[in-house]
Amino acid sequence: MAKYETTIRDDFRQVLSKIENGILNGSVTASLEDSSDFCSGDARCSVRVFERYSYMGSNRVSLNVTVFQNGSDPIKISAITSGGSQAMFFKLNTWGEESFLDKLREILA
Repeated sequence: MAKYETTIRDDFRQVLSKIENGILNGSVTASLEDSSDFCSGDARCSVRVFERYSYMGSNRVSLNVTVFQNGSDPIKISAITSGGSQAMFFKLNTWGEESFLDKLREILA
């Protein structure tokens, strides 16, 4: 498992759209597995779960991205990958997970 967290100032909908389009257009095997959106007062939260095939790890890797904003506060983004190992009891490699996070970092840069 690998994790990336950041805070940015931007338009919530534009950030979410940039993430979705960037991930889906960044890999021929990427897919949006599911999504969820919540609002409460001025707070909003969107969760996206992506999946793609990792050629380096020869397996599928998932990326869970949570985008949160309270009113006009900065947007908080948390991204966690999973599934990048082939070992039974411990992580053997996390190349695919790190690569998936690198793509998100590139999109948000």
